[in-house]
Amino acid sequence: MEYTLSNGRISVTLTTLGGTFSSIRDAAGTERLWQPNPDVWTGQAPICFPICGGLRDGHATTLSGKEVELPRHGFARKHEFALGEKDDGSVSLVLESDEKTLAQYPFPFRLVARYQLEGDGIRVTYAVTNTGTEPMPFFVGGHPAFRVPVRDGESYDDYRIEFEHEETCDVPTPEVDTGLIDEAHRMAGPQKGATLPLAHELFSVAETIYDRLESREVTLSNADGSVLLRETFPDMPYLIVWSKPTGDFVAIEPWSGLSTCSDEDDVLEHKRGCIVAAPGETVERGFSIRLS
Repeated sequence: MEYTLSNGRISVTLTTLGGTFSSIRDAAGTERLWQPNPDVWTGQAPICFPICGGLRDGHATTLSGKEVELPRHGFARKHEFALGEKDDGSVSLVLESDEKTLAQYPFPFRLVARYQLEGDGIRVTYAVTNTGTEPMPFFVGGHPAFRVPVRDGESYDDYRIEFEHEETCDVPTPEVDTGLIDEAHRMAGPQKGATLPLAHELFSVAETIYDRLESREVTLSNADGSVLLRETFPDMPYLIVWSKPTGDFVAIEPWSGLSTCSDEDDVLEHKRGCIVAAPGETVERGFSIRLS
């Protein structure tokens, strides 16, 4: 099932499969969201929950001794969400734990993905409620992928990501085979000050993991300096920039946590950025996208 929100400045379509975007169009009707291509990548904008990235061997334990078995990015992206609330400017899609999720992640939960139009943008809020009786460790993040290039006559190399601040941070090394993070071998970030030039070669090995970023806002721009979109993520500590070497898209992913790092053990609560919700507590994280 799909639901569309539109106000004449932006039109957004949400799908209940994965509870996320299937289309983001600007006022001219131009599609800005990557559209699936089975030869490149079939995703678009999956919700990462209850983990972001991957676990070592897909496995972790909790401080209370529970066993967790999860694929990369968790399971929310593969599940059907239910409609929560809808009005002219917003939609809420809901995923609740069931026998299948509890077998992988033994914590009862309710995940509400809320989408609210704001002028020429959309605010995304993930509200995670611990519906169980024990503390619940989790992670949540967005994975939106945007078309690059957007305009006829442009190339991928015409585009760049501009950071809110000048960035001098280094970045850890992704482990291509496992999807985990080699924290012991860090390297200079590929950005040049506040600018990250896009090129397919940038993604020939893996993603860029910004775990020490100062900026909480980035823009996607083209060669003439025109801003195509702005993404803001004030309460997400990490940003992943990813694509496929043959993909005409860039994913700009705000996450609350990361894949298991080389200096971490396999206890879920010991992972960077772990959020622990008390019984009955609702924790909200999110980000916003504004078109230009």
